[in-house]
Amino acid sequence: MKQRINLLIAFSVIALIVLSTVQCYLVKTTYDYKVAQFHTEIKNTIARISNNYSDIDSVIVARKEALYKQLSENYIQGKNNKSEVKTYILENEYNDVLTQKIQRKFQRELPNLKIDFAIVLNKFVLYQNAKKIDTIFSEKPFIQNKLYGNLISLNHAFLVRSYVGTTNGTYSNQDYKLLTEDSMYVSVIDWEMIILGRMTFVLILSLLSILTLITLFVIAIKALIKQKKVNDIKTDFINNITHELKTPLTTLGISTRILERKDIRDNDENFNAIVDTISRQNNRLQNLIDQVMANSLAENGIELQKEKTETEDFLLSIIHDFKITFPKVNLQTDFQTQKTILVLDKFHLTTAFLNVLENAVKYGSHKILIKTRIVQNQFSISIEDDGIGIEKNKQSLLFEKFYRVEQGNLHDTKGLGLGLYYVDQIIKAHQGSVSVVSDLGKGTQFTILLKV
Repeated sequence: MKQRINLLIAFSVIALIVLSTVQCYLVKTTYDYKVAQFHTEIKNTIARISNNYSDIDSVIVARKEALYKQLSENYIQGKNNKSEVKTYILENEYNDVLTQKIQRKFQRELPNLKIDFAIVLNKFVLYQNAKKIDTIFSEKPFIQNKLYGNLISLNHAFLVRSYVGTTNGTYSNQDYKLLTEDSMYVSVIDWEMIILGRMTFVLILSLLSILTLITLFVIAIKALIKQKKVNDIKTDFINNITHELKTPLTTLGISTRILERKDIRDNDENFNAIVDTISRQNNRLQNLIDQVMANSLAENGIELQKEKTETEDFLLSIIHDFKITFPKVNLQTDFQTQKTILVLDKFHLTTAFLNVLENAVKYGSHKILIKTRIVQNQFSISIEDDGIGIEKNKQSLLFEKFYRVEQGNLHDTKGLGLGLYYVDQIIKAHQGSVSVVSDLGKGTQFTILLKV
């Protein structure tokens, strides 16, 4: 069962990761589609605004073509080399003017967008009838080859269009043709926020889907862990129920063997004492079984059957039975009170006190001292032992349900981890309190306070 639950948890984790990955992939795909759609819109809009800049300023365009023609003829004559032609083109005098005119047109036609752009020169190729093709300039798009615009980098810009222009001319009775290619790159300021704004619904839906998956996953895992814990407790209970019933059964067995002795049978006082012990343990055994069957440790609390009790005699009867079960333990008393009458549930308190005493033996005690006294109008019962003690960081967990101290080589001690939880619940049901003081290796002291 444990392996099946672990496999189910592992499968659930893998399924959550896969579903989350698929969801992220869908969001990424939608994002890429929105980006491509946005770029297409910008390209179409700019293509509609301007073709080859002639509609922006025909005079400047004419001057640009005249410059290109002059540089071509200078190159044919040998007046300028390729490097000089490139320098003159990039350092043209109408750069700033044309940049400002294009910016104003973008602002006018696209008022809701802030656009930076750059037009870069890619090719400057000369065709002559008498010679082979002469490539004066041909490079991939670089911002260093910018003709106009205010972009300082092409890293976050996208290509809007490339424009190829041709110019025909004649020099010294020789025809030539000039081919130029330039490309426009644009960058929209805060374009990421624009895309995310268009994806608001998708992002919210995806976020809700992921949160729902995680929530359902957490709920399922908690349910599985709880079920696993319940199964572990059930298994532990089945394995240890004989241990929980061992004390009364052991006492009954010892008492029965004692009764077989002739000297005990001949002594009426000893005989009656043993018979009383057998009767008490038989009742306790029956009540313990009834308690397990009725689940008296359930969340709805414990029903007490209180009666007026002479507390010191009640404690002595518990001590008497305990000594029969654990004859090797040196159990001493120091009662500073006499004939204290309290209203108690004798059965539940007997089980609670025995739980504390048996825990002391379970964790290495050979000597136990029980003290009683009155402290601030409360009846104090102190149980001190010389066992292995309890670490400070574990003392706050002692009274939690199903918690068992694990330390040294005693981590395999039997029990359900219900003993001290039961003690705490019983004492609280009597409107009292229980506390613990312990040092590792120096023993433990439990103090129970009951209302007088």
